[in-house]
Amino acid sequence: MLRCAITDGAACSFVNAAQIDRLQNQVRHWATDGVDLIQLREKDIDAGALHALAEAAVQTLREMQSPAKLLINTRVDVAIAARAHGIHLTSQPDELTPQQVRELFTHAGLPAPIVSISCHTPTDIARARHNAADFILFGPIFEKRVNGELVTEGVGLEALALACAIAQQIPVLALGGITPENAATCLASGAAGVAGIRTFL
Repeated sequence: MLRCAITDGAACSFVNAAQIDRLQNQVRHWATDGVDLIQLREKDIDAGALHALAEAAVQTLREMQSPAKLLINTRVDVAIAARAHGIHLTSQPDELTPQQVRELFTHAGLPAPIVSISCHTPTDIARARHNAADFILFGPIFEKRVNGELVTEGVGLEALALACAIAQQIPVLALGGITPENAATCLASGAAGVAGIRTFL
């Protein structure tokens, strides 16, 4: 089972030593636990702050000699500068394609990157397959509730099974409300693994 741990977006625009230590501790925990992919998802910070976090995460994985790979959310420039292992893209039509990302990494003299894409509909899945993504994150599978109130509706396991069928040879990771208890049902529906922000705490 492939596992993708996603950061919680709690970093501030001014990244300090405490935030870097926090991220490095998370990365060490995930790497020790055998997580395959770590997605740095910090959407509300500037490029400089994101680069500082990415560089620290890459250095931590290198020091541990961990096989875990670091993906940066959308920012190809930061990923290249920090020598991250890849990029996580959204499914927006105006987003870079996986091929464009690979060309940019090649131009920078870096190894071929891992490129994953978040998808929420069958159309998104078909586009990601056509564009030859390495992984697809699909969801939310299960509903999310906070204090008993419904925040996000889940698409369910049938939609996950359909997504896996459309994706064909591209691995699909189930995202959204994934727990150790329900992960097996996602795998039984065809998912190659699971992803989440709170799944691997």
